[in-house]
Amino acid sequence: MINQRKLRYLLIAFFLILAANADAQRKQKTVSPVDQILKNIKVPEFKRDTFNIVNYGAIADGKTDTKAIFNKVISLCSVSGGGEVIVPQGKFYIAGPVVLKSHVNLHFNDGAELVFSGEPKDYLPAVLTLWEGTELYNYSPLFYAYQCSDIAITGHGIVNGSASKNFAKWRPQGSPEQNRLRQMGHDLVPVYQRVFGDNNAQLPPDMIQFFGCKNILISGITILDAPYWVIHPVLCNNVTVQDVTINSHNLNNDGCDPESTTNVLIQRCNFNSGDDGIAIKAGRDQDAWRIGQPTENVIVRDCVFRSKANGLCIGSEMSAGVRNVYMYNVQIKKCLSAIYFKSNLDRGGFIEDIHVHNVQCDTAVAGFIRFENNYHGSRGGHYPCNFNNFTIDNVTCNYAGEVGIYAVGVQGNPLKNISLKKVTVLNTPKPEVISNAENLTYKGVTINGTNLAKPTNTGVITLHTD
Repeated sequence: MINQRKLRYLLIAFFLILAANADAQRKQKTVSPVDQILKNIKVPEFKRDTFNIVNYGAIADGKTDTKAIFNKVISLCSVSGGGEVIVPQGKFYIAGPVVLKSHVNLHFNDGAELVFSGEPKDYLPAVLTLWEGTELYNYSPLFYAYQCSDIAITGHGIVNGSASKNFAKWRPQGSPEQNRLRQMGHDLVPVYQRVFGDNNAQLPPDMIQFFGCKNILISGITILDAPYWVIHPVLCNNVTVQDVTINSHNLNNDGCDPESTTNVLIQRCNFNSGDDGIAIKAGRDQDAWRIGQPTENVIVRDCVFRSKANGLCIGSEMSAGVRNVYMYNVQIKKCLSAIYFKSNLDRGGFIEDIHVHNVQCDTAVAGFIRFENNYHGSRGGHYPCNFNNFTIDNVTCNYAGEVGIYAVGVQGNPLKNISLKKVTVLNTPKPEVISNAENLTYKGVTINGTNLAKPTNTGVITLHTD
């Protein structure tokens, strides 16, 4: 038989185990959703081996083409097990794309500058890429990687896309090339038949596009004069973009567009861009439904944006769906609309579980907070996007040029479950435009000095769009 002393020790041990389990469960319950996402985001690690491009013949005179040397050194680094390819101080010229490979960190030393050719022919042959949400073969992005792992662009150097010479002069919106690509996507034409990328198909490439890659870091660099979307991870996983400066004002110069990509951290960036600061995307229409990869688990924090279009944006290419996005501690100096969720009647898909906190906007030319389920550009479909579960709190705007809050769903498919808390707009001509919104709630919403207890349905107006 167990004596009383042993029984007492067993009972004490039993209760200690119960208490430990309860404490572990309590701690697990208190882990925030942001912390859960951050557990899945880790910057890649690289071998300490270094490969300096100057040691392989690169000349820092700003005019001698270094493309062959970059290709050689990056390949050598990768097949050797990885490491850092060093771009030292000086001005280097490259007539064509930089193609990264697995386990390579392209590192720019202080004072390093890489100037790209502005000649479209230098970005051929065409590569598999994504252009505004549709797959095709097109001009290579200036930095490109395909199905690689553990890749990085780091350091404090400057990369200059030289797009003002040619690419930025192209006007693809509404062009025959754009319409042909759209129709190919709609008809699910095999991707190998979607060949563009010549002088008769003026669809400019992205500045940085990593396609189907994992474990990505872009850190510290300054980007100038980009041809189109600036940083565009496509079908990627585990992406960190941090401490990046963008100063590029060409048309469609979105700052960062994670698309059909999971586990993304964008932090401490300063974007002065010709289009949206952040534009989270997930493909376009039938092409995205075919691929079926949503964008999820995205964190945007501690950034500063100034944009000719929108500040924090989801859409309009989002047909495979966007979920679990957290955007907080963001300053928006000037933009068109500051916090903007957009789709149209071709898209289908969903935008759900979106959380925006602690955003300060100085000037929004159109709207401060904007939900729009019938954004321009529809090709005649009727596949409305599902908007559901948004929390926006502690956000302020000094001036909204057209409206403070714009929430317009589609008849028969309303916006759902939107919570607006501690929202302040100091000056705007129209406090709100609300239509087809279900369970939209206000708490501490103050516009033009007046507290709005609940939303009021109004007639729909047309806002300025990008």
